[in-house]
Amino acid sequence: MGKRREAPEETALREAVEAAVRRLRALPAADAEDAADASASALAASPAGPRALGRALLRAAEAAVRGAWERGWQPADAVRLARRDAAPAAARFVVDAVAAEARRYPSGTLPGRWQRQLDELDATVWWDGDGAFLDGFARRERIARFEAVAVALAALRLVEGLPRIEPAGPVPSRSGRRPAAPPLCAPPVGAPPVGAPAKTLGRIRALLAKAESTDFPEEAEAFSAKAQELMARHSIDAALLPAADAAADGGPVSCRLGVEGPYESAKALLLGAVAEANHCRAVWSSELGFSTVVGFDADLELVELMYTSLLVQADTAMRRAADAHHQGRRSRRTRDFRESFLIAYASRIGDRLSTTARDATARQAPSEVLPVLAARDLAVGETADRLFPTTTSHRLRGRDAEGWARGREAADEARLR
Repeated sequence: MGKRREAPEETALREAVEAAVRRLRALPAADAEDAADASASALAASPAGPRALGRALLRAAEAAVRGAWERGWQPADAVRLARRDAAPAAARFVVDAVAAEARRYPSGTLPGRWQRQLDELDATVWWDGDGAFLDGFARRERIARFEAVAVALAALRLVEGLPRIEPAGPVPSRSGRRPAAPPLCAPPVGAPPVGAPAKTLGRIRALLAKAESTDFPEEAEAFSAKAQELMARHSIDAALLPAADAAADGGPVSCRLGVEGPYESAKALLLGAVAEANHCRAVWSSELGFSTVVGFDADLELVELMYTSLLVQADTAMRRAADAHHQGRRSRRTRDFRESFLIAYASRIGDRLSTTARDATARQAPSEVLPVLAARDLAVGETADRLFPTTTSHRLRGRDAEGWARGREAADEARLR
């Protein structure tokens, strides 16, 4: 996309927008909403008109998103936090801001995981020219123009307030060059593929889809166990790569997976269990809404697949058990039951996945690969410790004894052979 020189009135408006956001950031959240309305009214009355104001908002949004990326945030991370902490319209503005900034990068220079996140978020430029953005956004949200400006200011306040975090992969470059990966992060775009082969991924996805679709817990567990065996087999194959191919692995890398409410602690426990069973480590950042998974690239995608599937299965089993056990009872008791169920389920499933992976390795791994697997596990642990030197661990225990028992039963019902 060719560059367009900013008109003087747009420069003044953009600077006014940025100044308004700085003022909002200095205010507590309780006072920021009224202040945003006041600033929005003044900006919307600018004689420069809505087209100039729309362009100014987009320039400010692009700068805010670019700053967040440079502080370690990725598109999905920022949008996830906006959806948790902001109004729905503000979260949608953050998606639009991500789309506006992403279009400024030459084709093929965004890291692969970033492009997948943009696709999943549907972060696309839907407006017909930047001058039409503000009125188009107001029409889409069915709000007045000054309200649209207030929404944009609230969203920019959130994005600019995102703290610096450890990057998980390379930060994209607008120079047209491939982004250089910072230490201990994912390999750059263009590196030889080291993830799971498409055929293996297809088989694992098919097994997990069957596990999610069946109404019989025994079948779900059996399908999940078979998927875990294939994942263990893949880790063995990755460890057996010739030295030239193994060099492309580049050592342990990291990626982030969202951990959303309700019952975040139980879901983080489930992700940690899946990661441990597959030669990875997961570190939960509760205040930021995600876990960082550290491992070799060949294992990370498989961990995400298994976690996502088990989350679906656990949720289905939990709702069925809770509905049967707490019909007509108070929501607080039902919440305790469900949380206890998920904690017990995650704990027991972790044990069974680890046992399945261990058995598969003992049956299938040649003796010469065992030291390689042990060295990879050690490298993952050292990398996680360097990335997160101040982590704390705590034991989770459900408050509802019946929910705990039913959760273990749900995870124990299958005979894993």
